[in-house]
Amino acid sequence: MRKYVLNTWYPLTWSRNVGRELASYTLIEQKLVAYRKTDGSVAVLEDACPHRLLPLSAGKLKGDTVECGYHGMTFDCSGKCVRVPGQDNIPSTAVVKTFPAHENMGMLWVWMGDPELADTSKVFDLPEYHSPEWSAVEGDALLIKADYLNLADNLCDPAHVNFVHLSTLGNASGENIPVYFEEEEHKVLTWRWILDAPAIPVFAKHGNFKGNVDRWHYYHYYAPSLAIIDFGSANTGTGAPEGKLDNCIRMFACHFIRPVDAHTSVDHWLHVKNFQATDAQNKELSDDFRIAFAEDKAILEAIDENEQRYPGRRPVRIAIDAAPQRMRRMVDRMIQAEATTQ
Repeated sequence: MRKYVLNTWYPLTWSRNVGRELASYTLIEQKLVAYRKTDGSVAVLEDACPHRLLPLSAGKLKGDTVECGYHGMTFDCSGKCVRVPGQDNIPSTAVVKTFPAHENMGMLWVWMGDPELADTSKVFDLPEYHSPEWSAVEGDALLIKADYLNLADNLCDPAHVNFVHLSTLGNASGENIPVYFEEEEHKVLTWRWILDAPAIPVFAKHGNFKGNVDRWHYYHYYAPSLAIIDFGSANTGTGAPEGKLDNCIRMFACHFIRPVDAHTSVDHWLHVKNFQATDAQNKELSDDFRIAFAEDKAILEAIDENEQRYPGRRPVRIAIDAAPQRMRRMVDRMIQAEATTQ
């Protein structure tokens, strides 16, 4: 098992997926079972009965308790065994590990570290998601056969859109525009402005621009596995680079990544935009994002395959790698800091 940050809120799955049935998920190489209790809240337990290690997800949900499908041992949502069929004595070791859970922005978030440190105020939140002046549209849960840090590389990298997403999120006008970055605590920000250039295809379709635009990309990466891309466009010369964003099209593309294992991750994506749209328009926009993210998936999976084929090969570094390198060092420092306090 590789090392991961533990004391953080990880996205597990969309809240819409959690119901009155037992569902199994893998997060940082640990198997979890999640279900919605009768009061509407969510319980998350280790997906293993302490008797013979049958996954609890193979059992039955009875009220708010989980009955193991092998011998009927039953556990409440705190992980305590409350029934052993055929005997009155319940072993003190018959306990299932539980994990703090919280719901926000349509996601179920799970804390994998010390439960005493699980502060729900630290769950990521985007204020625009809740604003009536903005509209939010949930997307998919994209399975990617690649390490989550390779996906994080991609989400610290505005430059790739000029070559990978020409039909949706990029065009050739940005190829030679430099990328800037800055590092904050547990965060890397990467950005660039492309001035007086044609609108990218998505904004040309939805922005009704008459000519060239000034457009921006701000990639906010929050260690270890979240990324929020603030991008938009305004008519050239209307003051957007100086902060005048009253007459623009602007979106936040949110990527909530569940690390599964060293070669698998799940990207839960949604978009929040500063304009209302019909259901048909929202579907069209989501379909455009599906095209773009499928392009990322193909590249990341091909990279992962070659990384396994050529173990130990050191990649050549160029200027645009500065932010991803700092991202990886940041995650390493967080892991090391946790190791020294254990």
